[in-house]
Amino acid sequence: MLVEHALESLFLVKPMHPNPIALIAEDEPLLARALQIELSRAWPELQLLPLVCDGASAVAQALQAQPDVLFFDIRMPGMSGLEAAVELAETWDLDSPTAKAFPVLVFVTAYDQYAVQAFEAQALDYLLKPVQPERLRKTVSKVRLKLQQQAQDAHKNRADSAPETTPLDSTLAQLRHLLTAHSAGTNQVTTAAAKLQHIQASVGSSIRLIALTDVVYFEAADKYLRVLTQEREYLIRTPLKELLPQLDNNTFWQIHRGTVVNTACIDSVSRDEAGKFSLKLNKRTEKLPVSRLYAYLFKAM
Repeated sequence: MLVEHALESLFLVKPMHPNPIALIAEDEPLLARALQIELSRAWPELQLLPLVCDGASAVAQALQAQPDVLFFDIRMPGMSGLEAAVELAETWDLDSPTAKAFPVLVFVTAYDQYAVQAFEAQALDYLLKPVQPERLRKTVSKVRLKLQQQAQDAHKNRADSAPETTPLDSTLAQLRHLLTAHSAGTNQVTTAAAKLQHIQASVGSSIRLIALTDVVYFEAADKYLRVLTQEREYLIRTPLKELLPQLDNNTFWQIHRGTVVNTACIDSVSRDEAGKFSLKLNKRTEKLPVSRLYAYLFKAM
């Protein structure tokens, strides 16, 4: 009986894929190559996809190949590793019959006390540059356990077609808190007295002052930020990530990576059959989609 029980336990925690797949996103070739070499030593059966060196390529490659593990450098050209992880989590297809579990995330970063504290607080694994073999072996052990746990949870929940929470929900919560910590660590603290009251926008050869109470929502668009009021649209050059700390977060809620809405202008919230939220506005006709990352704002409604 003891032997049978041991064999049964071993079967239950067996990973879904005997040869898991990993994607490395790192823009420094020497560090990327060093990580590849050390990974092949610490985890010989791990299959490595072709290296990518920017966040956008990492998202595209991960969506196509659906790896089991992601090693994302935090700082990359254009989209950062954190932003890439958020983008990937928001677009990961869980509805497909062949959909795989969201990959296990490992962030790679240069030593930074804030970053280390943030990762540890959210129980997200990380590697410090340059990657040390002993630390990598510990990370590999933790990742393999997570993959085994995913397989075990999938086996247990196979009969449950609509679980209340999923591993992706947990990952989104971790990333959401990490984004908040990152914003607090990279932006200067803005006091309530210093919060914006008006937005300055160029209109022809003049400057228009727009009261924040008149703004329905902000939307990022290429190199500009759209400022939508009930009557019209303005364009400003201030990036959304710079504007956010200057807004009252009790009034303006971020509902998407590039969208912030004035809560006073929300008429109603609807949810489709796939569980996705959208907002109907009381001062404009368009509906605004709510991304997975910010859906928690409306789940209690």
